[in-house]
Amino acid sequence: MSQIEKKEVKIRLEKLRDLIEYHRKNYHLKDISEISPEALDSLKKELSDLESAYPSLVTADSPTQRVAGGVKDELQKVVHKSRQWSLNDCFTEDEFISFDERVKRFLKLNLQKDIEYVAEHKIDGLKIILEYKKGIFFRGATRGDGVIGEDVTHNIRTIESVPLKLDRPINITVEGEVWMSKSVFKTLNIQREEEGLELFANPRNIAAGSLRQLDPNIAASRKLGVFIYDITEYKEMPKTQNEELKLLGNLGFKVNKDFKLCKNAKEVIEFWNKWQDKKEKQDYFFDGIVVKVNEKKLQDELGYTGKAPRYAIAFKFKAEQVTTIVENITLQVGRTGVVTPVAELRPVLVYGSKVSRATLHNEDEIRRLGLKIGDTVILQKAGDVIPEVVEVLIDLRTGQEKEFKMPKNCPVCDSILEKKSIGSKGEGSAAWYCINKNCEAKDRKKLYYFTSKKVFNIDGLGPKIIDALCDALLVKIPADFFNLKKDEILALPRFGELSVDNLLSSIERARNIELSRLIASLSIPQVGEETSYDLANTFGSIEKFLNADFDTLSGIFGVGVVIAREISEWKKDKYHMDSLHKLLKELKIINPKKNNAIVNSKVSGKTFVLTGTLDSMDRDEAKALIKKLGGSVASAVSKSTDYVVAGESAGSKYDKAQELGIKILTEEEFRTLTK
Repeated sequence: MSQIEKKEVKIRLEKLRDLIEYHRKNYHLKDISEISPEALDSLKKELSDLESAYPSLVTADSPTQRVAGGVKDELQKVVHKSRQWSLNDCFTEDEFISFDERVKRFLKLNLQKDIEYVAEHKIDGLKIILEYKKGIFFRGATRGDGVIGEDVTHNIRTIESVPLKLDRPINITVEGEVWMSKSVFKTLNIQREEEGLELFANPRNIAAGSLRQLDPNIAASRKLGVFIYDITEYKEMPKTQNEELKLLGNLGFKVNKDFKLCKNAKEVIEFWNKWQDKKEKQDYFFDGIVVKVNEKKLQDELGYTGKAPRYAIAFKFKAEQVTTIVENITLQVGRTGVVTPVAELRPVLVYGSKVSRATLHNEDEIRRLGLKIGDTVILQKAGDVIPEVVEVLIDLRTGQEKEFKMPKNCPVCDSILEKKSIGSKGEGSAAWYCINKNCEAKDRKKLYYFTSKKVFNIDGLGPKIIDALCDALLVKIPADFFNLKKDEILALPRFGELSVDNLLSSIERARNIELSRLIASLSIPQVGEETSYDLANTFGSIEKFLNADFDTLSGIFGVGVVIAREISEWKKDKYHMDSLHKLLKELKIINPKKNNAIVNSKVSGKTFVLTGTLDSMDRDEAKALIKKLGGSVASAVSKSTDYVVAGESAGSKYDKAQELGIKILTEEEFRTLTK
């Protein structure tokens, strides 16, 4: 090919790419179609034919590269440059007003002062993180566990609304949501019904499953959409959330146009009510609105809790309700031994998902509802919240309904069940527990949880694989995962060499574990992610956590007497401790970092208890100040307490501090100490 010919082909290719990109933006960003789909397909075919003839002229941002390369062997892991967070939820106007007040208190603002918020649709999809280098799409990943995600670049390329080239040659990382439209979802299920295949349950699951496919052609056939809503990394970050969304649109990203800058909480609630009524008219599912403080400076001041930003909240819509029939009530044994009744339902569609089971929580809840097997019930589901039975329609009874009686024995191991009350003083509802330490159901559920994304995040160790390893007597306790041998696993049915190598690599990576995740993995009753985070940050090492006595544990803010009792009982169990010590031999624990910027503070490393009413600040403000300066706040006075801050009408905590000889500070002394 002559230089002249090559130059002409190159010019033609550039014009075709620019024209196809122009129509892509019109269609996906502006909802404008200037030419027919057939004409656009013709342009794409010419481009594809030319690039096939001149492969050296193919560029990474070409529209033909949306489905590029072969089928992948596996999804690689991606360590996120910035941690990905979840959002806390609220469901009512009062709960949102409480959020607004918490924000103002934390920022030390008058509760009557207005704060600007940006409200956006909370899309029911799968979160993705997109990275661009010099304006060219470089990599796409799933959220994963917030720290490590999956590389799904090959599938994200297939999404037409994702730009392969930005309008500016910049380095930027953005976040968004991949979703499937209601219309595409309906068409797919019609096709599957005609082919005699099982119908898809909901669009979100298809979108998530499509992105995790190894073959990009599958994702391309699903016609996924995307909305981008946040910038993670960029050298010229906007000063407000509102400006950020506008910048994303100007760069060529598809941004949901139905966002609003709200002057105050009242306008947020008006926006929420408006879309509660209009949501069904959209061609995508969304289960509420995401509300963020508009000013980035205030966002930075508010910061994060253990798992969520303080400056944002998911304001969920009122739950959707349908009716169905409870065909049976079965029992499920959890990892802590709690036996939970489950309603087996006549399958029903609610909020885009087919539901056939719903938790009944405990025996007391069944009595409260007056529920019988065979009853017609109202089922409620709000977005991704677990569906629940909220009412029995007694008028529809036929007389054939049957009373449910809680069995006296575990449905798995046949051991006697024991009833325990829930609540700090034994009041409230109660749950039945399997007390057999060797109950197979408890052990399996603990292993499932241990390997899950929330804790050790061992890719490839799902319930079916764990069942196979347990059935072959290769795994009984968590430490056994780290001693698995390649030839042992290969001897099991349906295990290939590549899959075993990948599994062992995932296990090896999991040896490095954060202390908070390790504590969560122990399946101590009532010790979840947030409590594990508090415990890890309080003690700083597994040794100090294990040596902490009841008084010390119960004095930690966010723990209290009930959880402290559960932890103490768990540590007394020889089986638990033997299992843990075997596990610790296999791990390298990553302890939480201390804030070196405040090591000289008189507050750093000290434990405070607050009692009575303070004049110059409320409790939340005082707690935030202590934590900011490196201290911790406990809810009860114990030997480990350093200071008790006593305001007006100080109560029994004051007396306890005097009894133990703990230093008691007046409000003025506290203010002096924290200056």
